Amino acid sequence: MKRITLFAGHYGSGKTSIAVSYAKYLKKNGKDVKIIDLDIVNPYFRTKDSEADLKECGIELISSEYANTNLDAPALPKEIYSAICNKDFYLVIDVGGDDRGAVALGRYAPDISNEDYEMLFVANCYRPLTKTAEDAFEIMKEIEIASKLPFTAIVNNSNIGDATATQDIINSVEYIKDLSKISGLPIKMTTSVKETDVENNFIIELQSKYYAV
Repeated sequence: MKRITLFAGHYGSGKTSIAVSYAKYLKKNGKDVKIIDLDIVNPYFRTKDSEADLKECGIELISSEYANTNLDAPALPKEIYSAICNKDFYLVIDVGGDDRGAVALGRYAPDISNEDYEMLFVANCYRPLTKTAEDAFEIMKEIEIASKLPFTAIVNNSNIGDATATQDIINSVEYIKDLSKISGLPIKMTTSVKETDVENNFIIELQSKYYAV
């Protein structure tokens, strides 16, 4: 676990859900953790929506005071700089979607690059604009240019919402392996909804057929 973990990807890739879940995972494992909502482009779902849930878990959320209001102002709180440099806790950062959303990250890139961090590209092969590994790689490079930070690993978050079945995730493995090969980045994790049969059957099948999870 790096002290700072950033999640970025294409709009609708599920990066916000993963960021929130990862923050909870760190907390569950005894880490003091804060999460930054760096999404300032009025997305469909943002970390701010989980504020009450995060607070109940003892996780502080740092976000724009205009988040979830009728005022779409690109304002970011001053606490972000201190949170990046403060080594007393772990930090999860939810980056805006695509290159446009990642622009805000650029101003913090010099500070983050000097810290113990990893930047994860969240990929979903079932989204219209990232159906191929080549398409996903193009978005990855655009985000890197906009954010001024390189990705360090990949998260396979391929899903089709509530309709996701074990086989859908298994079918995404070759896609994510191709993306790993093209980008030269390792696969950090493959995600699934806990309530499906994936937890019991999918991991065993992946370990025997593809790679260890």
